[in-house]
Amino acid sequence: MQEPIPGPFIEFRNVSYRVAETQVLSNFTLQVERGEVLVLLGRSGSGKTTTLKLINRLLSPSSGEVWVNGVRNFDADIIRLRRGIGYVIQEVGLFPHFNVARNIGLVPKLEGWPEPKIRRRIDELLQLTGLAPEIASRFPHQLSGGQRQRVGVARALAANPEILLMDEPFGALDPLTRDDLQREFLALQKSLGKTVVFVTHDLREALRLGSRIGLMEAGRLVTILGPAEFLRSSDPWAAAYVKAFGDPLDPDRTEGVS
Repeated sequence: MQEPIPGPFIEFRNVSYRVAETQVLSNFTLQVERGEVLVLLGRSGSGKTTTLKLINRLLSPSSGEVWVNGVRNFDADIIRLRRGIGYVIQEVGLFPHFNVARNIGLVPKLEGWPEPKIRRRIDELLQLTGLAPEIASRFPHQLSGGQRQRVGVARALAANPEILLMDEPFGALDPLTRDDLQREFLALQKSLGKTVVFVTHDLREALRLGSRIGLMEAGRLVTILGPAEFLRSSDPWAAAYVKAFGDPLDPDRTEGVS
């Protein structure tokens, strides 16, 4: 990705997205700063995943503009854009006929990295994501859900992208594994400082991981606040979300929220 440009790293300018008669996003405006974890919180159908896909041009706006590092993404080379963005989804999306090493090394290989550099990067990422070296020769069906998710994160980081898009990456995991991966994500982010847009419908996860929380409802960004501000907010949508969730600081519900 190009040299840093002053201003927001990712920016939505009055973006709308429509499919047939359905308005998925409406007049969506958002700024994501370099190095922050911006969590998009909302129930199913609120437009969170659509927002992610507009960043890496899996979708294009019906109106408005999306900018990444000072460049309108419609004007960017789509291959360069996508290879500069790591994408992690709940279903992981590993290639079943590739072993772990080949899955992780795919984008560096496409980028023309020499094989010794790719092997070093794979070893580094296995260690970084808490995976044993012997995992490299295994195939996705031979891994646990938590291991597959770690491989998905490693693959997203392989070419050292500046941006990570994470779409409910821990949502399908059991509570203990999810707690472990959240802790590991926070440690990774502390050391790597990526710009992350993280989608979840879980308020506990949003409070734990986000530097800011953008609450979405029916294709609109209704408020964007820091975690502590979100809990105290008088905004009716934020207050309703907190009330529906119950007390997010109740230790019986937090599973390690800090």
